[in-house]
Amino acid sequence: MGLRGRRFPLKCCWVLAMFVALKQGTLSQEFCEKNTEDDSCKQQFLYSEVEVKVLTVATDDNHGLERFLRSARVYGIEVEVLGKGLKWNGGDMTLPGGGQKINLLKDRLNDILKHENKEQIILFTDSYDVLFLATLDEIVKKFKKFPDTRVLFAAEQFCWPDTKLASQYPKTEVANPYLNSGGFIGFLPEINEIVNYKPVSDRDDDQLYYTKIYLEKSLRESLKITLDHNSAIFQNLNGALSDVQLKANSTKEIWPYIENVATKERPLIVHGNGPSKLTLNHFGNYLAKAWSISEGCALCKEKRAEYKNEDLPTVMMAVFIEQATPFLEEFLEQILTTDYPKEKIHLLLRNNVEYHETEVDDFFQAHAKEYATAKRIKPSDFISEAEARNIAKDRCVSSACDYLFSIDSVSRLEASTLRYLVSSGFDVIAPLLVRPGHAWSNFWGAINSAGFYARSADYMDIVYQIVKGVWNVPFITNCYLAKMSVFRTPAAKAVTYTKDGVDPDMAFCASLRELGVYMYVSNEMEFGHLVNPESYDISRTNPDMYQLFDNRMEWTTRYLHEEYHLSFDEDRKQLMPCPDVYWFPLMSARFCSEWIQIMEAYGQWSDGSNNDKRLESGYEAVPTRDIHMNQVGLERHWLTILKDYVRPLQEMVFTGYYHNPPVSIMNFVVRYRPDEQPSLRPHHDSSTYTINLALNTPNVDFEGGGCRFIRYNCSVRDTKPGWLLMHPGRLTHYHEGLLVTKGTRYIMISFVDP
Repeated sequence: MGLRGRRFPLKCCWVLAMFVALKQGTLSQEFCEKNTEDDSCKQQFLYSEVEVKVLTVATDDNHGLERFLRSARVYGIEVEVLGKGLKWNGGDMTLPGGGQKINLLKDRLNDILKHENKEQIILFTDSYDVLFLATLDEIVKKFKKFPDTRVLFAAEQFCWPDTKLASQYPKTEVANPYLNSGGFIGFLPEINEIVNYKPVSDRDDDQLYYTKIYLEKSLRESLKITLDHNSAIFQNLNGALSDVQLKANSTKEIWPYIENVATKERPLIVHGNGPSKLTLNHFGNYLAKAWSISEGCALCKEKRAEYKNEDLPTVMMAVFIEQATPFLEEFLEQILTTDYPKEKIHLLLRNNVEYHETEVDDFFQAHAKEYATAKRIKPSDFISEAEARNIAKDRCVSSACDYLFSIDSVSRLEASTLRYLVSSGFDVIAPLLVRPGHAWSNFWGAINSAGFYARSADYMDIVYQIVKGVWNVPFITNCYLAKMSVFRTPAAKAVTYTKDGVDPDMAFCASLRELGVYMYVSNEMEFGHLVNPESYDISRTNPDMYQLFDNRMEWTTRYLHEEYHLSFDEDRKQLMPCPDVYWFPLMSARFCSEWIQIMEAYGQWSDGSNNDKRLESGYEAVPTRDIHMNQVGLERHWLTILKDYVRPLQEMVFTGYYHNPPVSIMNFVVRYRPDEQPSLRPHHDSSTYTINLALNTPNVDFEGGGCRFIRYNCSVRDTKPGWLLMHPGRLTHYHEGLLVTKGTRYIMISFVDP
């Protein structure tokens, strides 16, 4: 049925006329003024002609304010900051207080009323723990959708600071029934009347002040005060963390946003009130156009600075060796090769491990003069770790250095790391360092209520660089850069590494969180990794040798032969000194010397007789003077070497034979001496193939020796240390050990796949 002939009430006709005018683009304020049946038309113009002023209070210039103002700039919002530079008299905001915010706002509104248009909309928010998520137009547009409202306050789940007032609130079934003063928007006359309702001291509680006005029914109705129960504009995080979801991987929108899944709203201002500030820090890594999948880390690009060598800031490099550390030699070498002018580095070298003292002292004596200044803290100084770290911080604060670069001995860095951190533009920043093959890193993505580790939703994504950028986190350790200007404020005197019950880095990070100093970790590039010191046993001879499993990267760099990988070059001709006998470079000279040292330190060489209690049978058919790897705790290590480094060589030359993992029951070091056991009689090996690794240098450490393959009348002599001799075992390669005429010859033997 069509519309013709139907009769509509006058109001319906007006609504239809307005709809047509809207469709035709002819809706005007004059039209609305002539049609007064409904307020909705007039509200189309009510806000478009009213100036909107955004106000906040911030007496201190800190990271929270910096982030807040950046979010405003991102959305084109001009914010007027009240109280900047004034002394804060509003108390500790973890407790009731904040009345100073009302007084500062009152003074400003009175000034506006004297000199400006009274018909203004005022948007007031807290600053240190607030982010804008939309433009001012979008915020006002949502505000105008609240019916019969002149002032809209944020709302939350908790009645704070006086829970007894909860019973006085209007009865309603909503997600957030209680007023929160961290954000409100409304017309100037009403807001001015609210802040001037009665005197308030700076130390009174601002939220309690606004709450009592709201609970006064006559005031609430006359001033038309409403609460944003569904978080249409203002999202308070405290108590709502399970309802608020970060949408960081949306395919519909470039930039991440938050959604309140309980109220189906997309908030435009987010407030990390109360204990939810760390969650806001986490959200702040993504929100306000800080990061996106397509754009990457926009915040990183905004803050990054470039320095010429002559303009680089002065750094105190504070090196801490607090525990016995694998491969410390390589760590000290990395300190030396850092890509940063040494004349701009003040070195503080702290060693608290007596085992490392000779090595550390040698390093310091050799290189201290290369730095601008150098200072040592020794184990004999009997200074605790916390005290030593405070000395480094205080020494830097009171000197001309611009940055403190703290690095622990477990950190292994690329040479460019320090230069990157200085150029990042962040005041406190750590490079992402991870134990290879593990999720153990030098940062925590979140902390629990006791201040200990908790896993953030994006922790694994950051660790594995699924997302890349610079991330605000609550805890960093092992390696970080701190800008000293942050620590030269009166409040920063409270920053310390000393706190009962927690380790120094936890105390330090807790101090920074309390001060409102943000810590960041960067995974924009590869900066290095962490070594694992947990199994490092300095009671062993050459304990680094035992680190194959926990620190393979360092282990292979030091101990695998530098030419090992060349054996797999397709253009390389394999060395075959006798039929089906191959030479390969396998282990480094250092491996060989340390391997020998381990055996000699153990010292329990077999007697070379046929009786051998180490064997299950108790009998050795072809005995040698030897030490088995299981006697020195290296059996598992050697079998891993066979599997990962020897087996690929075997498969390359003995084509068609695959056995993974290789099995070897007999793995031992043999010692030949003219006065002990100089040679070995002809024999077959009980193996599919045998490997014979030379451990020391012919014609230097010994004379004579070698292996003669009798069937082929072919001898292999003068095998270089670290080189592997590989040959078939049973049947074809009957062989003997040639006479050693002088010195001591060491070889490592395995009978593979017996």
